[in-house]
Amino acid sequence: MITLKNINKRYKTAAEGEYALRDINLHIDEGDLVAIVGTSGSGKTTLLNLIGGLDRDYTGQVLIDGQDLGKLSDRALSDLRNRKIGFVFQQFSLLDHCSALDNVALPANFARGPVNFANPKQRAIETLKAVGLEHKLNAFPGSLSGGQKQRVAIARALLFKPKLLLCDEPTGSLDTQTGQQIINIFQELNREGYTIVIITHEARVSAAAHRVIRIEDGHLVDEKGAEA
Repeated sequence: MITLKNINKRYKTAAEGEYALRDINLHIDEGDLVAIVGTSGSGKTTLLNLIGGLDRDYTGQVLIDGQDLGKLSDRALSDLRNRKIGFVFQQFSLLDHCSALDNVALPANFARGPVNFANPKQRAIETLKAVGLEHKLNAFPGSLSGGQKQRVAIARALLFKPKLLLCDEPTGSLDTQTGQQIINIFQELNREGYTIVIITHEARVSAAAHRVIRIEDGHLVDEKGAEA
């Protein structure tokens, strides 16, 4: 699903020799659940942005489902993100004036080309049901808890039925119990076949992953399987 070959990325304003990422080689199989861990500033979010095609300023190759992102036009890359990648962020990024249903269906308004469902609202209802929020379709973000907001964000990421979910600190602003509920959702989605990559600094998240990859100062320094 994901292959990174000889990835190097310099800081835009850095002196010569200073890298955000250095000599990254990584392969993630379809259906894997991977946690990428490291301290603040280690390069983990930069790495996620490259995998998601949000940052094109690098040398080397990033391949998603066999497609080399560096060879795609901006439009083709945007289409690939819509079809194959869902994003989940720590801060939810919901529109306060839109209901949960409208927040989830919103990306369909910006899709270019055909999508794999006929009715965006019906598809949004399906994804909200998948995360246990069928009773909150018409609720606005201001009336939702942090965990419910994150579930709405996950439902939105599932709208286009992507193969890959990229998650940046998805439990970072949640309490322990609520964060565990979100972890459980990711594990269930993974069992359903989604490939999931989670950037995290939390041990409870990495403990739930199949693989844990550690990055320090822009280098991959360690990898291990989940504990038995």
